[in-house]
Amino acid sequence: SSLDSPTTTTTTTTLTSTTNTKSKKKKKLLLKPEDSIHHQNDIGSDIIMALDDVVSSVTDDNERFTIATYRTLRWLDRCYAAHKFPETQNLFPIVQGGLDTTVGGLREQCLAGFRHRDDHIVGYAIGGLAGGESKQDFWKVVNQCCQALPDTKPRYLMGVGYPLDLVICSALGVDMYDCVYPTRTARFGVALIPGPTPGTLRLKSNECSTSSQVIQEGCQCQACSGGISRARLYTLLQRNNPVAIQLVTQHNIAYMMSLVRSMRQAIMEDRYGQYVKDFVKDQFRGKDNGGEDVPAWVNDACHAAGIKL
Repeated sequence: SSLDSPTTTTTTTTLTSTTNTKSKKKKKLLLKPEDSIHHQNDIGSDIIMALDDVVSSVTDDNERFTIATYRTLRWLDRCYAAHKFPETQNLFPIVQGGLDTTVGGLREQCLAGFRHRDDHIVGYAIGGLAGGESKQDFWKVVNQCCQALPDTKPRYLMGVGYPLDLVICSALGVDMYDCVYPTRTARFGVALIPGPTPGTLRLKSNECSTSSQVIQEGCQCQACSGGISRARLYTLLQRNNPVAIQLVTQHNIAYMMSLVRSMRQAIMEDRYGQYVKDFVKDQFRGKDNGGEDVPAWVNDACHAAGIKL
């Protein structure tokens, strides 16, 4: 159909893998859509992903984005044909199309192709973001996809995990997320905490070296509930003690779990709009109050979601 053109002879993808860490020689591996699904079938996860052709969001090559978008659609059909356990494993396609949110643009074309296949799609992923694009471009793509995708099926935003992004994108209609941010930032000795943007505590900073406070009062993670002070964590981090990294990682995961629980509760109680307002007000207290003003993208995204800050 017209939703699956333009055609291209390239129907597989190659991955570059380091096969010998000593010599740093690299070998190309061929991964077909069928291979990807078979591997995920063997793993047995509840949700598996269709193989897509993702291009960096900051790439300046419209032709490459067009090829990737239509290739993603063609590969989706091959992924469904190869899927051995549709009753027990949920296969999600991934919306591509770069940052093109114009009427009839690449994102719309990809969404149209997915709607054409909606009968056997159980949930949707939004891909190709969190790669360095502007926040204005970011939220507009998320909003366009959420507006176009059905309300009765989960929407999964891939690779997004900053607390503010979760709060705003959930207002736009996203249901699920994944991101390495909470654990990766922990490895640098940075803890997530509520309060003014950026909502982080640098435990390697000198101000933590003599602090008897825990990372966050009321947190149920091992470090906070066990009374391990910021000063203690500072010392452990300065000595590169892996226990400190584990403790900060546990804290950051506990913080994120607490955040999404509170978000879910606000949604269930039909007060999510006020929840967003309170969260944004806590993060951006205004320059007159020694903080930062609310970024334009946050205002614009909230307006699109029907939330007046």
